[in-house]
Formats: sequence, structure tokens, C-alpha cells
Amino acid sequence: MNTTETRPSRAELLRRASDLVPLLRKHAQWGDEHRRLHDETIEAMADAGIMKMRSPARYGGYESDMRTVVDVIAELGRGDGAAAWTAAVWAISTWMMGLFPDEVQDEVFATEDVRVTGILSPTAMAVPTDGGVVVNGKWAFNSGAPQATWNTNAAVLAHPDGSHEPVMIAVPLKDLKIVDDWYTTGLRGSASVTTVAEDLFVPQERVLSLVPVLQGQHESQVNARSPIYGAAFMPTACATISAPVAGLAKAANDAFFERLPGRKITYTSYESQQEAPLTHLQVAEASVKTDEAVFHVGRTADLLDEKSSRGEQWSLQERARMRLDLGAACQRAKEAVDTLNMASGGSSIYRDVPIQRIARDVQTINLHAILHPNTNYELYGRILCGLEPNTDYI
Repeated sequence: MNTTETRPSRAELLRRASDLVPLLRKHAQWGDEHRRLHDETIEAMADAGIMKMRSPARYGGYESDMRTVVDVIAELGRGDGAAAWTAAVWAISTWMMGLFPDEVQDEVFATEDVRVTGILSPTAMAVPTDGGVVVNGKWAFNSGAPQATWNTNAAVLAHPDGSHEPVMIAVPLKDLKIVDDWYTTGLRGSASVTTVAEDLFVPQERVLSLVPVLQGQHESQVNARSPIYGAAFMPTACATISAPVAGLAKAANDAFFERLPGRKITYTSYESQQEAPLTHLQVAEASVKTDEAVFHVGRTADLLDEKSSRGEQWSLQERARMRLDLGAACQRAKEAVDTLNMASGGSSIYRDVPIQRIARDVQTINLHAILHPNTNYELYGRILCGLEPNTDYI
């Protein structure tokens, strides 16, 4: 374990992420075609310290604040949406490992730059047995699982008295069956496959009751003193996975302007698309919506850091607004990408033109259940109207 490196500043981590953008772009099409991240992409992210941002400091991690995390992940999204998404999921799951008992963390973080992925939906069943639980079931959309080492997955624990309880389990990937079913239109490089547990024994120390976790309680004694591990669970998870869309909106802008010089608008008198008033309106609109996406991602991240440093609780309206920010960031980023995609012409449909992949990736993120704009807007509207939330994931 490397505990000698000084924790890099936000500016330094952001510079490292920016330096990765050309490499991520180089391998993005490869990842799209092979449905996983290129090994060189993963190695480069590890070398840049991306895997350490949410690892405990005693294992050589940085315990980076949330604003640093979202800014870095958004910058990765400028290079490759799938790489940014996978890095975001690994960041959340690595942070979640910090909620488990310290002896579990000793096992997990014995591997430097360990990659942890996970699923919050309890789509497996667990039954008590001597010393732990036996788990059967599967988890779909398990991003980066084929290239990860550990899984933090949710399950439903069936108690002998007939009651049920959601739990979080920590499982080595080698103990799970991987189903290669990630044949999708977007985020293809994220390898978000299905993992399966078959009569899998999980020791009791690697089983957490999920409700206390969602309420900000956890089993780690050492990490209890760290601000990032005292942060609210759902705002932390949501802020992290909202970051890739901000990067994708910027990526669309980069991709559009790279192809703009010398292009004309076919079947019009414009020999230069760059001189058309329509283009001016399109790029300005996309710029504004990109800025709005960045704002919504940043507002939640800043509030998280502020509340974590002060040890303050979240109000229900603040939690609902966090989900609003999540949906708004996704919607505005998609609108920005769609505008530039429509302005890119017929030749942009070829696979080697980045804008078509960017559009598919941002569309896919907008369809995620916890990110879906309409779902999140409705939730916030319910709270504004004095109603109870229609979800526990807040």
C-alpha cells in the first residue's frame, strides 16, 4: 500500500484529467466497438490517481472532496463518456467500501488502485446462515464489472420471522458469474454487464443494513472522523454520476468546432457553415445549456462539501433539490448535445465521427432511473406542493 504520496490539489487532479483527454478520445471508438474500456485507458486513469480520489487516506487514497470528484469526472467525459461513467461508478462504490467495517476495508484496499463497482437496486435475495448470509440473484447494469475487483451490491435479506430488510454486501468479482449481455446503443464502453450470485456465502462483516447507510450511519470506526464519509449517501451518489453529462456536453462542443472549418451547408448558398446565422444561434444555445448543466452538477457538489465539513443534516427540500439538479444537468446536457448533433450534418453519422457516440452516450445517461429528468422534476414538484416524496432514494 502506498501511503507516501501527498494528496494532490483539485487543480492538480484536474490537470491530470485534462492530460488524459487525448488518450481517452483515441480509445473511445475502440471501447464503443469492444464494449469495454481499453486497458491503456484504465492504466492511464490509475496512473493519474483517478482510482484514489474516494479511497481512504490511510491506504494511500486522496479522500478528495466532491467538487474535485465531479470536476475531474466531467473532464474525463470530454474524452470519453463511457470512461467518465465507469470512473464515476467506481468512485461511488469505492466510497461505499469506506462505510464497511475497518477489517473489510483492510482486505479490499490491500490492492493498490483497487477498482470497485456496485449496484444499489436490491435484485438478489439473501438468507441468514452461520457466520453470514447466502446470496442468490443477479444485478444488471453493473458498470465496469469485468475490469473491477470488488462489487458492492444490494440484496433483500429474508429474516426467519418472515420480515425482509435491504442490505449492502461486499463481494469479490471472482465469486460472481459475469453474463456478457452489454449490447446497447450508448455507453457501450462501460461494460455494464449482469453479475450473478449462485449460493454465494458472504461473511457477516461484509453485510451492511442498507437503511442506516442511506441515513448516514456506517460501520467504519476510522472513517467516521473523515468529512467525506460523513456525507449524505444519496446526494453523494447522485452528484458523482451526474458529472459525466457535463463532460459530454463539452465534448460535443469540442467535436463540433473541430469539424466546423471548411464545412458548408449542403443545398444552401452557405459555402461556410461558420458564417451562417443559424450556426451562430446553435452554438450559442449549446454553450448556454452546457453552462447550465455544469452549474447544476456543481451546486450539489458544493452543498455536499459545505454540509460535510460542518456536519450538517440535509433537509427534505435540499435532498429533493439534489435530485432536481441531477435531472436538470442531464436534460440540459442532452439538449446541448442534440443541438450540436443536428448541426453536424449527414456525414456525422459515420462511426469515426465522435458526435454520434456522444449523442448516444448522453441519451443513455438520461434514461437511467435515478437520473431521468421527468422523474426527478416530479419528485421536486411534490415536495414544493407539500406532499411526501414517492421514493426512499432521496
